[in-house]
Amino acid sequence: METLLVDKSIAPRFLPAIAARLAEKNVELRADDRTRTLLNSQLSSLNSHLRVQPVTEQDFYTEYNDYILNVRVVDGLQQAIDHITQYGSAHSDTIVTRDEQRAKKFLNDVDSAAVYWNASTRFTDGAEFGMGAEIGISTDKIGARGPMGLEELTSYKWIGIGNGQVRS
Repeated sequence: METLLVDKSIAPRFLPAIAARLAEKNVELRADDRTRTLLNSQLSSLNSHLRVQPVTEQDFYTEYNDYILNVRVVDGLQQAIDHITQYGSAHSDTIVTRDEQRAKKFLNDVDSAAVYWNASTRFTDGAEFGMGAEIGISTDKIGARGPMGLEELTSYKWIGIGNGQVRS
């Protein structure tokens, strides 16, 4: 996971709790102003290993492959979807919510190869989808070339719905 988007309605109670857990694993947070303000007001009670840096726009485009996480507080679902549309890789995205209407909007509006509701994006793997060994990954919308039939004019969007499952 490269970016965590947190709705403003839960940010005051969620961010300190998740930041403390991430600090235990020495995760560096690259946070927007709202996140830093919320966390700085509670830094004394958080783990002293917590590292919070200001996020840059380039950070939202970056795949770190490291213990670094971008964090942004958003004003609702549409702002989260807009963020994903602008900065996302179109590979896999997930929403964690109990609200079925919000989840369905997310699943329909996020244009990624795989979208999930209450499940880990780590399930995005050819073997997990029953395709055998994964040969490659494409986030392109593949266009057909040459003679075409209906099958050549379609692509896939995977939707996963869970109850908090993770992949070990």
